[in-house]
Amino acid sequence: MRALLPLLCCLPLLTAAVVLRPLAWTPPDTEPPADGVIAIQPPRADGFDFPVGAPDGRGYVDAQPFGRNQHLGSDWNAVTGGATDLGDPVHVVAHGLVIYAGDLGGGWGPVVRVLHQTDDGIVETVYAHLQRIDVIEGQLLQRGDTVGTIGDAHGVYIPHLHFELRTIPGMDIGPGYAADPTGWTNPTAFIEAHRPAKR
Repeated sequence: MRALLPLLCCLPLLTAAVVLRPLAWTPPDTEPPADGVIAIQPPRADGFDFPVGAPDGRGYVDAQPFGRNQHLGSDWNAVTGGATDLGDPVHVVAHGLVIYAGDLGGGWGPVVRVLHQTDDGIVETVYAHLQRIDVIEGQLLQRGDTVGTIGDAHGVYIPHLHFELRTIPGMDIGPGYAADPTGWTNPTAFIEAHRPAKR
């Protein structure tokens, strides 16, 4: 588990020049991090909502689901089509800790990465191609908080939210597509299996 600390502390994203700032998630039951690194634990999730049309995804469709064409996430669009969802709010799916909030350029554009603590361990969510980012690294979020708005990665795509749910937190940002989905899981299926308890 100690091997994850340097990975999360200096995580390369797309290029070696883009790294997480000195913010580290410290896995449970490990020694404290070195001086100068802020150790923060993600809050425990009390359930998961959808990232758009929160809480239930109403008004949006998963236009390119996980696994289709080796896609590692879900591409969410408004049912109204075209660019009508440009600037729509994107919500964090569960209580979490922001570990990255910045512009990766290229095919990723503005991206937010959040850690969540579940009964089965830590998972990470990725919100990509944003138009605007509304959070900062190290920020603790409550389920439903706005992380940003739907964008188009600076004109690279038709507006949509590329959303990933990773079972191995802290991996490189990656390509968004891969034949081997180890470390990723179907976000829609995960959310549906982890909905908040009804009060």
